[in-house]
Amino acid sequence: MINGHLQVPSPRNEPVRDYAPESPERESLRQALRQMESETLEIPAIIGGEAVKTGNLDPCVMPHDHQHVLANVHLCGEQESRQAIQAAAQAWPAWAAMSWQDRAAIFLKAADLLAGPWRDRLNGATILGQSKTVYQAEIDAACEMIDFWRFNCHYLSELYREQPQSAPGVWNMLDHRPLEGFVFAVTPFNFTAIGGNLPTAPALMGNTVIWKPATTQVYAAWFTMQLLMEAGLPPGVINFLPGHGADVGDPVLASPDLAGIHFTGSTGTFQHLWRKVGERIDRYRSYPRIVGETGGKDFVFADPSADAKAVSVALLRGAFEYQGQKCSAASRGFIPASLWDRVTDDLLAQLETVSMGDPRDFSHFMSAVIDRNSFDNIKSYIDYARQSENHQIIFGGGCDDSTGFFVQPTVVVAEQPDSKLMCEEIFGPVLTLYRYADDDIEATLDAVDSASPYALTGAIFARDRGTIARLSERLRFAAGNFYINDKPTGAVVGQQPFGGGRASGTNDKAGSMLNLLRWVSPRAIKETFVPPTDYRYPHMG
Repeated sequence: MINGHLQVPSPRNEPVRDYAPESPERESLRQALRQMESETLEIPAIIGGEAVKTGNLDPCVMPHDHQHVLANVHLCGEQESRQAIQAAAQAWPAWAAMSWQDRAAIFLKAADLLAGPWRDRLNGATILGQSKTVYQAEIDAACEMIDFWRFNCHYLSELYREQPQSAPGVWNMLDHRPLEGFVFAVTPFNFTAIGGNLPTAPALMGNTVIWKPATTQVYAAWFTMQLLMEAGLPPGVINFLPGHGADVGDPVLASPDLAGIHFTGSTGTFQHLWRKVGERIDRYRSYPRIVGETGGKDFVFADPSADAKAVSVALLRGAFEYQGQKCSAASRGFIPASLWDRVTDDLLAQLETVSMGDPRDFSHFMSAVIDRNSFDNIKSYIDYARQSENHQIIFGGGCDDSTGFFVQPTVVVAEQPDSKLMCEEIFGPVLTLYRYADDDIEATLDAVDSASPYALTGAIFARDRGTIARLSERLRFAAGNFYINDKPTGAVVGQQPFGGGRASGTNDKAGSMLNLLRWVSPRAIKETFVPPTDYRYPHMG
């Protein structure tokens, strides 16, 4: 035991490498990609620190080359879920009692391993398994995950440092205990960093975790789990269970030891989990903490005073980076009539130069969408727009699944601000624009605020400061992450804590102290140094 108020190393955002031609990092990553694509892994579950093979195998393929199998994954079910619940319970006493400095040291080491020898592996896995371009992989699998681990350790120390005041003769203390039971972490396909953060944030606070990664992100998640084990994570603290939702989720939700859910994914799935918890609320040992970040229908609103060029670039990057498969992606744009021609002409001219293809070719701006289901869903919206009298496709619309699941960047014009494509989440490279009359701003702002049930991210563009202030106040509840003269994507840990409200989630702000607070159960302690020895009060004399 170390006596002293220890200070966690001051966090800083991990610098983003640019992988320029002939740079050492570019060649190093290319070598890692060649090695990884030449192998076919066998990915087991990890329960109590041990590999568990179920024999129920599912192929993990490249979305941009769906005949190329990267790994065969052992899918878990009820038996493995029960084993993981038991392993989490066995690991809980020692992990909950471990000093916070020792817990933090594991994740700080993991961050340094990822910043160094593991960087190419995690970036390579994200490029191959999720079809991210090299830049999108770098800002996600490397930089954001490193930032999560370093900043979370800093926030932990700050949280523990917050203590109540003490009156004369009394010492008051606050003990930030972990939750009693285990946390169920359910992670999405689109961000490797979210896959790393959702199980590790509760674990950092002393909780044990059952982690179910998306089946379409298991490849990179497997490398994340291996990295954590190399960093010294004790067996059973995080139990890695690949599998389909109900196969793993139903037995986990049925356990009376469920203490929390840390979720990122679809709104429908999150509502299903919450409903199941509600149905069983009298069976749990404690009320489970439910933390979720779900869907979005994120907006860009351009005021007539906006810079048209800045708006068009924000629309292109915001809507089409990573094929629009970001919950924060710009999905609907509101453009004034006075700027319409300049914005759309510039947007379409830039889109003509956008290249799409295999992400192993670093010259591409876009690649494939994640899988067949996503491809079919996105195509159904494009087909609807093509057949609808109220929508017009002005760019793209092509879909090709012969080699990979490729969808062209597509721009649709809607006649109404509350039409189908202006309201529903598509989660793909489809941007819908609405042209509003310059003197009809108030009604348009009503549509921005209320036409869609989501409130995740949004952006406004304007020059006049008074206009910026008015729009910010007018749309105060329309987005949990709000951007002024910038695209609505790209939140950075330590700078823009991420999360939204309404149908977009519980807004518990991943990458901040607010999120870590959900994974502790505080105990208030009062010690009286000289207790009274007579029950009577002075006024009774």
